[in-house]
Amino acid sequence: MARRRPKGVLAMGWAAVEAAAKGRTEHAPLSEDYPDSVVRRTSFMAGAGHGWRISALETPRETPPAWKIVVITGAPSWAEYWAETLAELPQDREMIVVDRPGYGASEPAHPVVDIGVQARALAPVLDAPRGQKVLLVGQSYGAAIASLMAEANPGKVAGLVLLSGFFGEPGPTAKWLIDMGMRALKMIPRDLRHAVIEASGQREQLVHAKRALARVNVPIHMIHGDKDDFAPIEAAERLAAETVTRRPIRFVRADGANHFLNDGPAKELIAALEGCIPERKAWTFHWPQLPKLSLPRAARLFAPQAARAGAEVARV
Repeated sequence: MARRRPKGVLAMGWAAVEAAAKGRTEHAPLSEDYPDSVVRRTSFMAGAGHGWRISALETPRETPPAWKIVVITGAPSWAEYWAETLAELPQDREMIVVDRPGYGASEPAHPVVDIGVQARALAPVLDAPRGQKVLLVGQSYGAAIASLMAEANPGKVAGLVLLSGFFGEPGPTAKWLIDMGMRALKMIPRDLRHAVIEASGQREQLVHAKRALARVNVPIHMIHGDKDDFAPIEAAERLAAETVTRRPIRFVRADGANHFLNDGPAKELIAALEGCIPERKAWTFHWPQLPKLSLPRAARLFAPQAARAGAEVARV
């Protein structure tokens, strides 16, 4: 059995402090939990010529399945908190979860506060082999970034999921954390510091994310817990109602769930994501149907020809 990663705000904060004190980039080392055949570290070069090495977790598969689920995490951006979901993913699905620029083992060492820069840097994660479709998931702060990615890469994204999306309206817990974090900015670990800087400067950039949502021409799904005290569900519902999109937004209310939907049972989250993937309809071949011709109608069609033939015989 894999050990559970720390849950809740205080536990996650302590995990960041402990990791910083020990010089680790992973806050809960996966090597102690899962073999590389189940969940493994990978990396790719950032797009737009930034030259950053982006770290991620992925599910190894011998052959590419029909769907690849790409997860853009929130703030702090720690892919290992998705490890249990990755490990329980069925074999007919593939998943990759990124540490966004400025977090975990990803470069650079400084915060990247521009969501447009983040979107362009993370674009290579959408690459997929021919025939494979991509379901793009933006979690919390990552929802705005994923929206930009979907709009900028229309041929590479088949569906967009905004999971506990944070769009500049913090709930009571988030407000308290941002306020406390700004006061102790020089004392808290790097990843927590970057998260506070990102969250406090997101609002003025959201016009770009909302404009991108309006242009996305793939199915959009919003999944939000009704007990979310970081990003209130009322703000998500208002965004879904007010944003004029090319396709209707499907809104899913997760009863009793908080902001961290990946903290719950992995099977429930996987089922929620599976609900965002259209069912594959079985293809069957049908022989073309010839028009039915009744005997009386056939007799009427051929009667004039028969009469003319009879007349010719009579003249002879």
